[in-house]
Amino acid sequence: MSTLNTAVSRNPATGEFIAEYPFQTPAEVEHMLRDNAAAQRLWRATPMIQRVAAYRRLSATLRERAGELAALITAEMGKTLGAARGEVEKCAATLDWIADNGPAILADEPVAIEGSADRVHVSYLPIGSILGVMPWNFPLWQVIRASGPIMLSGNGFILKHAPNVMGSAFALQRAYEDAGFPKGLFANLNAGNDTVAGVIDDPRVAAVTLTGSMRAGAAVAALAGRALKKSLLELGGADAFVVLADANIELAVAAAIEARFQNAGQVCLAAKRFILERPIAEEFTRRFVEAARRVRAGDPLDAASTIGPMARADLRDELHGQVERTVAAGATLLLGGHKVDGPGNYYAPTVLADVAPGMAAFDEETFGPVAAITVADNAEHAIALANASDYGLGGSLWTSDLARAQSIARRLDTGGVFINGYPASNARIPVGGVKKSGYGRELSHFGLREFTNAQAVWAKTVG
Repeated sequence: MSTLNTAVSRNPATGEFIAEYPFQTPAEVEHMLRDNAAAQRLWRATPMIQRVAAYRRLSATLRERAGELAALITAEMGKTLGAARGEVEKCAATLDWIADNGPAILADEPVAIEGSADRVHVSYLPIGSILGVMPWNFPLWQVIRASGPIMLSGNGFILKHAPNVMGSAFALQRAYEDAGFPKGLFANLNAGNDTVAGVIDDPRVAAVTLTGSMRAGAAVAALAGRALKKSLLELGGADAFVVLADANIELAVAAAIEARFQNAGQVCLAAKRFILERPIAEEFTRRFVEAARRVRAGDPLDAASTIGPMARADLRDELHGQVERTVAAGATLLLGGHKVDGPGNYYAPTVLADVAPGMAAFDEETFGPVAAITVADNAEHAIALANASDYGLGGSLWTSDLARAQSIARRLDTGGVFINGYPASNARIPVGGVKKSGYGRELSHFGLREFTNAQAVWAKTVG
């Protein structure tokens, strides 16, 4: 959280103060923008082979510093140390993929014109520097998934990170610079909302991308629209986990536990609404509750802990309010539903049943370890319930009939659907949403071209 003109980092497991980072002054912001623009011009002129080499050095740098970076992530936002190490490795692996595949994706594309000897090609050229407004739940990964594709094409990147993870922001900036990227090309903006608005409007900033709340997304989209600048928004989700009567219940329950409780439930793409076809609802619920009882919320430095604390006390309070409002509206509390006594922002793994449209846990995004179970009369009813949401980021579907599943997936109003599992993320697969989950495609090979100018060049044959 920030206090007035300072970003403050506190350990969510203990409440202990870690560090504070005074907001940049107007003069410091101007200096940052000037240096970033100069570095971007240099980077744009850097041959692709040299950019790729810098990416490989950055990947190696992250792996070399994995221990200290993971410890910092855990200290600042509370995920388990093992999960934090996994996040660092995921960043390094993504940079490797971009280095291996990015040049071909960004290469000039020849265009054949029938009946003409003219030579035509399309080039993907950088547009300048991109402002990235990033969240705290994956302090490094969210940044790399944005900055990685954006910068390879020759763009600069300005990071506006969440105030409670500014240590991670500056650690990543040091990694970029130590890997040989031009100083200032990857820059941190540590400032309040008024300053951010001014930076979006600044002509040295070409576009903006944000991962965050609908409120923040609406504000950024309005500012970008007024400045006639492109914006890419990913605004969270209330993803449906649909289990049909012919599903493998054992596999579905195991995946459901991971999909809901990883990172203490603080994942935009996490399963949040569990929609069960009636014939299997009782068995799935029984097994799910039994498994959820084994989810241990504890010290994130303890390998025995399944999940750590929530990132901030105010977020825990907001989640608890959603649980209380849902129960008051008629839902049944099967497990948890309370804050854990003692230091730290711990919330007990929670399962709610009999959740229906109109209740907070169904209509709103619950960003914490709370699962909401809803029973559907049949598959058609399950589809309708899954689509009865303002969000449309992702979803999952469990059934033994793959042909039927493919048909149902096309009827789910989401940016992506997982059928019978959650595969490891792959940079070839786009991540994006519909409805109020935002718009645009992140991370994937689409992302390498997302902030480029697709310039068509005609070369007329003469003589």
